[in-house]
Formats: sequence, structure tokens, C-alpha cells
Amino acid sequence: MASPTIVQPSAGFDLALSENPFAPLPSVASALVDVMHQVQRYPEFLPHRLIDVIANHEGLESDQVVVGAGATGVAMQIMQSVARPGERIVYTAPTFDGYPILAEMASLGAVPVPILQDGGQDLIAMANAIDDRTRLVVVCRPHNPTGTLVDAGELKTFLRRVPKRVVVVLDEAYLEFVDRGLVLDAHRIIAEHPNVVFLRTFSKAYGLAGLRIGFGFASAVLARKIRTLQIPFGMGSAAVAAVTASYAAEGELLDRVSAIVSERDALRRALRGWGVPVVRSHANFLYIPGESVGDALARAGIRARTYPGGAARIAVGDPAAGRAVLSALRPTVRGIPEEVQVFASSGRA
Repeated sequence: MASPTIVQPSAGFDLALSENPFAPLPSVASALVDVMHQVQRYPEFLPHRLIDVIANHEGLESDQVVVGAGATGVAMQIMQSVARPGERIVYTAPTFDGYPILAEMASLGAVPVPILQDGGQDLIAMANAIDDRTRLVVVCRPHNPTGTLVDAGELKTFLRRVPKRVVVVLDEAYLEFVDRGLVLDAHRIIAEHPNVVFLRTFSKAYGLAGLRIGFGFASAVLARKIRTLQIPFGMGSAAVAAVTASYAAEGELLDRVSAIVSERDALRRALRGWGVPVVRSHANFLYIPGESVGDALARAGIRARTYPGGAARIAVGDPAAGRAVLSALRPTVRGIPEEVQVFASSGRA
């Protein structure tokens, strides 16, 4: 099998958005070319075909699935369909940038819960933060930006504590990078907790970020409520072709995921060998703590998502980018304390 093509930037490396470094799979690119010859036509009024393709692949009923413009689009539909302005959403801080932004757009009160020192989410504190005005709680698995993974047993206990009137969003945007033995039994969780909605995307492992295709699934009752906000003609014509071709090329996808994971782990080992306390990531990025990390990467022409205190999150998968990161950080290593404060205790991410 030929090695996949890595898309090289024109200057420096842009590692800020946890993008897939590889060009689209050949079969997916071919399917998209065919679609381009028909773009004078509107897509489906409502995306029934796309929903059917996803439902069949995931072993779900079609009325359990909702789609949108990336996971972010689906998250916005969820917020607007289950919460009213002035009600609250609980999430870990820092988190995926979209949640505080979307909460503000939906006029929801944000309740950020500080992350644990080991990069994990404090599910006990999140459950305690739920009050009469809370309508949504978000748990990212893996977490963004740390890449840590909530333990399945802890999650089970947490879900039992959450009132049924509160919708729990289980954000699995990076699911494909998680070891198979650590993947949740989503069907069982939905059967036991009809207030849970899983959120996934084709932007990360599938490398289709530019097409903005995301989906969620839940109990039929909750999914139908979310689908009331489906925008007519809102999913582009390329979505069905791209998703169908991606599912058909799953073997190639897994090879690419394996390559990204190998590079991620090699880069983490190198950094930890220098004494940088990088937590284990289950996603396609690494969170690198240290007061001068973000500045050092910027000086080297490397774009990264930076956080209060100087830490940074970088996308992984491109060996050349990994070497550039190590080269940029080498001069700063001696200045990083052995016991470093990994995360800011609060603040908008």
C-alpha cells in the first residue's frame, strides 16, 4: 500500500485546529469529483439519505440520528432545541472552544468546572454544579484539549446522578483514535439514559473538516426534538457521497489513524524523555504544559492552540511537524519545572 500523502503547509506548520494532516482518501476524493459535476442541483430538502447511511453504519434506527454542519452545528441544534435563554450549561474548563461560544449565542448561562490536575474531567464537581436552571451538561471523551479519557465506570456513576430533565452531550469527536477496548457501549447507554446524546464528526479521523459533516444520535424521542431545528437544504450535496465512500474505505482509514497514533505516541515519549509532563492523549493532539511553550512554538512559525499560563495543544500525525515542535521546544526545556501546573484552574478556553 502506498504511503498516504501529507498536505504540507506553504510556510511553517498550522497545528492549531487538530486537523488530519493527510489528503482525502483517493476513493473519497473521486466521489467528491463526481458530485462537483452536479452542484447546480440542490441537495435534499432534509437530509434523509445522509441520516440513513449513518444509521445503517452505526446500527441505529434513522429516527435516532441527527446531522449538521460539523459536530459544532449539531451541538448548536441540541442547545437551541432543549434549552431556553437564561438556562444553564455545565462543561469542563478548558474545553472545546465551541461550547462557550455557542452557549453565548444561545443566551445560555455557562458554568465552567475547573479541570483536574491530571487533565481529567471532574465529574463529581460537574454533577454538583447542576441546579434547577441547568439543562445541558457536556462531557468530552476524549477531552479537548487534554486528550484524557473519562473512565467508563466513573461515567456510569455520573450519568446516574444527572437528573433526567438534563441532557448530557457525550462529545466523541475523536472516537476513532481511542483504543477499541476503551470505547463506550453507546447503544446500552442510550437505552439506559434517554437524556444522553452522542456527538461525532467526520472532520477529524475522516479528514473531511472542510465539508462540515457532523452527527449525533440519541433516543428517538430526543433525536426527533433536536431534528425540529434541521435547516432545509442545510447539508451540502457532497455529504452523502463523502460519508458513503469514507465508510467503504474503512480499512484505509484505520491505517491512517494508526499512523497518526504512532506519531502522537512517539512525540509524547520524546517530550516526556526531556521531563515535560505531557499527559497520555487518546486523540490526534497533545497538550504540552509549560510557561513558554506557546511562545516558543510561535517563534518557530508553528501555530498552536494556546492556553492561559503558556501551555499549548498541537495536532499530531505529520513527522516533519513533530520534528519542528521538538526543535522549537528544545531551548525551553530546562526552564520547565519538574512539577508543573498543568492547567489553569479557571478561565475561558
